[in-house]
Amino acid sequence: MTKNLIELKNISKTFLSGEKKINLFNNVNLKIKKGDLIALVGPSGSGKSTFLHMLALLEEPNKGRIYLSKSDTGKMSESEKDKARREKISIIFQNNNLLNDFTALENVLMPLYIKGHINQKTKDKGIKILTDVKLNKRVNHFPSELSGGEQQRVAIARSIISDTNLILADEPTGNLDRKTSKNVFNYFKYLQKKDKAILFATHNRELANMADYKLSIFNSKLLRSNGKK
Repeated sequence: MTKNLIELKNISKTFLSGEKKINLFNNVNLKIKKGDLIALVGPSGSGKSTFLHMLALLEEPNKGRIYLSKSDTGKMSESEKDKARREKISIIFQNNNLLNDFTALENVLMPLYIKGHINQKTKDKGIKILTDVKLNKRVNHFPSELSGGEQQRVAIARSIISDTNLILADEPTGNLDRKTSKNVFNYFKYLQKKDKAILFATHNRELANMADYKLSIFNSKLLRSNGKK
């Protein structure tokens, strides 16, 4: 039985800048399987966020196919894509997207509110995850009462609680200090042991080198190189 969670086949992505056609990706192929911990690297503007958005089914390629658990996502309706994201994909956005009128715990529990899965057990789970990312003393604080780094950790906790198999993160440690960044990465390692796949875009060379392998965007290609240096 295949362990592939998502597969890209001959993916190309272009966009127009004025009258100029920009090729972000050309004939990209990739398989992500359970237990993968992958760093996505490349200079600003190279297409890292766009690539993550395609994997999250938020953007479509111009050519090629994306298969999620063997299902051709190009044939899915928008409601089917929404369902796939809720059940199979967790996303950590660069700007954290927290809801200002809700506490840290309520923000973390939001994916479960949407599913109607809220009870004392899930609330306890939310508190545990916030404790794991060193926010046990910020459970009832609102985003405006949190630092940028604390807000990002809330966003990370929110992505984890849904218990999806694929986690996509856009600069998840960009606003964090070195120690907290290492703590977040160690939590990714913990999730990896639970057979989760994590793909994180980063400019942090130290963290990128500790991934299983790195994907670099260069001249519209996706190049693979070893991590764990």
